[in-house]
Amino acid sequence: QLQLVESGGGLVQPGGSLRLSCAASGGTLDYYSIAWFRQAPGKEREGVICISGNGGGTKYADSAKGRFTISRDNAETTAYLQMNDLKPEDTAVYYCAVGLFGYRVCNPGGHYDYWGQGTQVTVSS
Repeated sequence: QLQLVESGGGLVQPGGSLRLSCAASGGTLDYYSIAWFRQAPGKEREGVICISGNGGGTKYADSAKGRFTISRDNAETTAYLQMNDLKPEDTAVYYCAVGLFGYRVCNPGGHYDYWGQGTQVTVSS
């Protein structure tokens, strides 16, 4: 059973950067599409970015365009979310998720099969 563990969250000032990691165990991320979701208090979960299983395509929610980047390491054991120019409205619990669908084209808000437990990101001065 594939398990995912996120890390790298924390407190950052507006305009700052964070890199979140999503480490896989019990298998690799090879061929899976990968997405990052977030959920702020009182709000619905939002898919912000994804990368296709073949690594060739990335999709962004409007909130992530120009600021967030998703990547996966060559060993296919870890995925990353690089977040730049963070804003207070980016404050949320961030989750990584992987899915068997989306090998060629992913959907940031679509169905994913495996989820991590989340990591808190707080953007505040």
